[in-house]
Amino acid sequence: MKRVVVTGMAGFSPIGNDWETIYNHLQNAKTGIVRMDDWDKYDGLNTRLGAPVVDFEMPAHYSRKDLRSMGRVAQFGVLSSERALKDANLLGKDVLLNGEAGVAYGSSAGDTEAIADFGNMLLNYSCDGLNANSYIKMMAHTSPVNIGIYFGLKGRVYTTSSACTSASQGIGLAYEAIKHGQQKVMIAGGCERLCASEAAVFDTLYATSVRNDEPHLTPRPFDKNRDGLVIGEGGGTLILEELEHALERGVTIHAELVGFGTNSDGSHITQPKAETMEKAMRLSIESAQISPRDIGYISAHGTATDRGDIAESQATYAVFGRDTPISSFKSFTGHTLGACGALEAWTAIEMMKNKWFHATANLNDVDEMCGQLDYIMHEGREIDTQYIMSNNFAFGGINTSLIFKKWERDQG
Repeated sequence: MKRVVVTGMAGFSPIGNDWETIYNHLQNAKTGIVRMDDWDKYDGLNTRLGAPVVDFEMPAHYSRKDLRSMGRVAQFGVLSSERALKDANLLGKDVLLNGEAGVAYGSSAGDTEAIADFGNMLLNYSCDGLNANSYIKMMAHTSPVNIGIYFGLKGRVYTTSSACTSASQGIGLAYEAIKHGQQKVMIAGGCERLCASEAAVFDTLYATSVRNDEPHLTPRPFDKNRDGLVIGEGGGTLILEELEHALERGVTIHAELVGFGTNSDGSHITQPKAETMEKAMRLSIESAQISPRDIGYISAHGTATDRGDIAESQATYAVFGRDTPISSFKSFTGHTLGACGALEAWTAIEMMKNKWFHATANLNDVDEMCGQLDYIMHEGREIDTQYIMSNNFAFGGINTSLIFKKWERDQG
């Protein structure tokens, strides 16, 4: 089996589009949640809260021809991947063009503007707004396909459109492709654009926060006073690479990916099951060939919904007890859906390198129904650990767990 390392990382999030900015927000407990005044026009929508990415635009070197097949969701994916490839010193390298590099990437759905154009056809019997690229922007695999075409990849393409586990499944499948010798490099991650329709999905389940005039006080993962999640947007990419290939290039290695576990509940589309969440974590630990005691930090899925928080925390307690520090990145960014797994893995790796981990924003009073864990509250914590775990759980009962190991120079 091949060893798999992370050689490039980049992304766009509601609290920053580079690590320095994100780190500053985390240290100062400054979230990216805002009131979406434009959503006032939607009759029956209860939440007015969202977490947009600001200061995002495609660089001038992207031509009109390049962009015609990319909606905002694919743009997040392609530009995140370009930045991550640059970080890995892989832009323009032969490995991207000779079939040894592939992509595993996803989002909950394609671009919602393109979906609306097809909706106009079905509702109003008019093809106004439709063109040759409408479907390309709408399709579930719009991001991996646009990434593959823009960078000329000739390896395998995995489309991981699995809602909240889109990015983490992408990272896991990319890991397996390299581990089993099928590819040397994989572009992995996920993306999502913010849209009122995505907020409505959770609004109909009474799962959105309605603290519409207090955006800075929500979401509140694991807190007994939480009232639901907030939807965000963004994109994140990890470049995974076979260890020997990375060492031959002399490139910086951010971390080693050593464990991946995934399974499904097989019981209910929207009600998570603690038992299979627990099993996914144990599968990841078994894959890494370590003990739960070796893991020094857990990046929680932590959406701030009652069912989700309780099931996840109880599953985590069953594996780790109360001694392993845990916090939720979504308390700062909202739920970025298809992007969250990549953004959370990137953030957790950077924190492991810095030996500092953020607290969960707005967590003041832990819900007694949640598992008795070592929640990082109020302020960040200095932790020196060799292993971190990043967990995500999605509609349909899809569970994922990733384990990253700190990279030391003498490991190669």
